[in-house]
Amino acid sequence: MNLRFACPECDCPGRLELPGPSEWQCPACDHLLRLRAANDDEAGQVCVCCGNQELYRKKDFPHWLGMTILVVACAASFVTYWLRRQWMTWSILLGSALIDGCLYMSVGDVTVCYRCGCQQRGVQGTHPPFELTIAVR
Repeated sequence: MNLRFACPECDCPGRLELPGPSEWQCPACDHLLRLRAANDDEAGQVCVCCGNQELYRKKDFPHWLGMTILVVACAASFVTYWLRRQWMTWSILLGSALIDGCLYMSVGDVTVCYRCGCQQRGVQGTHPPFELTIAVR
Protein backbone atom coordinates (compact mmCIF):
# COMPACT_ATOMS: atom_id res chain seq x y z
CA MET A 1 0.00 0.00 0.00
CA ASN A 2 1.32 3.43 -0.97
CA LEU A 3 0.47 6.32 1.38
CA ARG A 4 0.51 10.05 0.71
CA PHE A 5 -0.31 12.34 3.61
CA ALA A 6 0.51 15.64 5.28
CA CYS A 7 2.16 16.09 8.66
CA PRO A 8 -0.55 16.87 11.25
CA GLU A 9 1.63 19.59 12.79
CA CYS A 10 3.13 21.53 9.86
CA ASP A 11 1.40 20.12 6.71
CA CYS A 12 4.71 18.99 5.23
CA PRO A 13 3.94 16.35 2.55
CA GLY A 14 4.98 12.78 3.29
CA ARG A 15 5.07 9.45 1.48
CA LEU A 16 5.39 5.94 2.81
CA GLU A 17 5.19 2.43 1.43
CA LEU A 18 3.47 -0.22 3.56
CA PRO A 19 4.30 -2.83 4.73
CA GLY A 20 7.26 -0.99 6.08
CA PRO A 21 8.02 1.29 8.98
CA SER A 22 5.10 1.95 11.31
CA GLU A 23 6.39 5.38 12.27
CA TRP A 24 7.18 8.45 10.18
CA GLN A 25 9.18 11.41 11.36
CA CYS A 26 8.51 14.74 9.70
CA PRO A 27 11.68 16.19 8.17
CA ALA A 28 10.47 19.77 8.78
CA CYS A 29 9.22 19.77 12.40
CA ASP A 30 10.43 16.37 13.74
CA HIS A 31 6.85 15.34 14.62
CA LEU A 32 6.59 11.56 15.03
CA LEU A 33 3.50 10.08 13.37
CA ARG A 34 2.61 6.54 14.44
CA LEU A 35 0.70 4.68 11.74
CA ARG A 36 -2.02 2.25 12.69
CA ALA A 37 -1.34 -1.41 12.06
CA ALA A 38 -4.51 -2.49 10.29
CA ASN A 39 -5.85 -5.97 11.05
CA ASP A 40 -6.86 -8.20 8.16
CA ASP A 41 -10.51 -7.46 8.98
CA GLU A 42 -10.15 -3.69 8.83
CA ALA A 43 -7.52 -3.39 6.09
CA GLY A 44 -8.76 -0.78 3.65
CA GLN A 45 -11.71 0.13 5.89
CA VAL A 46 -9.94 2.58 8.23
CA CYS A 47 -7.38 5.32 7.66
CA VAL A 48 -3.87 4.19 8.49
CA CYS A 49 -2.85 7.69 9.62
CA CYS A 50 -5.73 8.78 11.88
CA GLY A 51 -8.00 5.72 12.28
CA ASN A 52 -11.05 7.38 10.73
CA GLN A 53 -13.59 4.97 9.23
CA GLU A 54 -15.10 7.46 6.78
CA LEU A 55 -13.22 7.08 3.51
CA TYR A 56 -14.08 7.89 -0.08
CA ARG A 57 -12.66 6.99 -3.45
CA LYS A 58 -11.68 9.20 -6.32
CA LYS A 59 -9.83 8.84 -9.59
CA ASP A 60 -6.05 9.01 -9.26
CA PHE A 61 -5.87 11.47 -12.16
CA PRO A 62 -3.48 14.42 -11.91
CA HIS A 63 -5.56 17.59 -12.15
CA TRP A 64 -2.66 19.57 -13.58
CA LEU A 65 -2.54 17.25 -16.59
CA GLY A 66 -6.24 17.63 -17.33
CA MET A 67 -6.01 21.41 -17.04
CA THR A 68 -2.91 21.52 -19.27
CA ILE A 69 -4.70 19.56 -21.98
CA LEU A 70 -7.69 21.90 -21.71
CA VAL A 71 -5.62 25.12 -21.84
CA VAL A 72 -3.49 23.95 -24.79
CA ALA A 73 -6.59 22.84 -26.71
CA CYS A 74 -8.38 26.13 -26.06
CA ALA A 75 -5.36 28.18 -27.12
CA ALA A 76 -4.89 26.14 -30.29
CA SER A 77 -8.60 26.33 -31.11
CA PHE A 78 -8.59 30.13 -30.73
CA VAL A 79 -5.79 30.36 -33.29
CA THR A 80 -7.47 28.05 -35.78
CA TYR A 81 -10.82 29.79 -35.28
CA TRP A 82 -9.17 33.17 -35.92
CA LEU A 83 -7.71 31.72 -39.14
CA ARG A 84 -11.26 30.63 -40.05
CA ARG A 85 -10.48 26.92 -40.04
CA GLN A 86 -13.62 25.63 -38.36
CA TRP A 87 -12.98 21.94 -39.04
CA MET A 88 -9.51 22.22 -37.53
CA THR A 89 -10.98 23.99 -34.50
CA TRP A 90 -13.57 21.27 -33.92
CA SER A 91 -11.04 18.49 -34.44
CA ILE A 92 -8.69 20.07 -31.86
CA LEU A 93 -11.47 20.44 -29.29
CA LEU A 94 -12.96 16.98 -29.82
CA GLY A 95 -9.52 15.36 -30.01
CA SER A 96 -8.46 16.92 -26.72
CA ALA A 97 -11.70 15.76 -25.09
CA LEU A 98 -11.06 12.24 -26.38
CA ILE A 99 -7.46 12.23 -25.11
CA ASP A 100 -8.53 13.59 -21.73
CA GLY A 101 -11.33 11.03 -21.44
CA CYS A 102 -9.08 8.09 -22.37
CA LEU A 103 -6.46 9.16 -19.83
CA TYR A 104 -9.13 9.55 -17.15
CA MET A 105 -10.58 6.11 -17.82
CA SER A 106 -7.16 4.43 -17.83
CA VAL A 107 -6.11 5.52 -14.32
CA GLY A 108 -7.10 3.66 -11.17
CA ASP A 109 -8.80 4.79 -7.98
CA VAL A 110 -7.31 6.11 -4.77
CA THR A 111 -8.92 5.93 -1.31
CA VAL A 112 -8.91 9.21 0.63
CA CYS A 113 -9.67 9.92 4.28
CA TYR A 114 -12.23 12.65 4.99
CA ARG A 115 -10.51 13.72 8.22
CA CYS A 116 -6.79 13.93 7.42
CA GLY A 117 -6.75 13.68 3.60
CA CYS A 118 -4.42 10.67 3.56
CA GLN A 119 -4.38 9.04 0.12
CA GLN A 120 -4.08 5.24 0.14
CA ARG A 121 -3.22 3.51 -3.12
CA GLY A 122 -3.48 -0.23 -3.57
CA VAL A 123 -6.27 -0.65 -1.00
CA GLN A 124 -8.78 -3.43 -1.41
CA GLY A 125 -12.24 -2.24 -0.50
CA THR A 126 -15.23 -0.53 -1.95
CA HIS A 127 -15.87 2.99 -0.79
CA PRO A 128 -18.51 5.43 -2.00
CA PRO A 129 -17.46 8.49 -3.99
CA PHE A 130 -16.98 11.87 -2.30
CA GLU A 131 -20.05 13.18 -0.50
CA LEU A 132 -20.16 16.81 0.58
CA THR A 133 -22.42 16.24 3.60
CA ILE A 134 -19.89 13.86 5.16
CA ALA A 135 -17.01 16.22 4.40
CA VAL A 136 -18.81 19.14 6.05
CA ARG A 137 -19.36 17.13 9.23
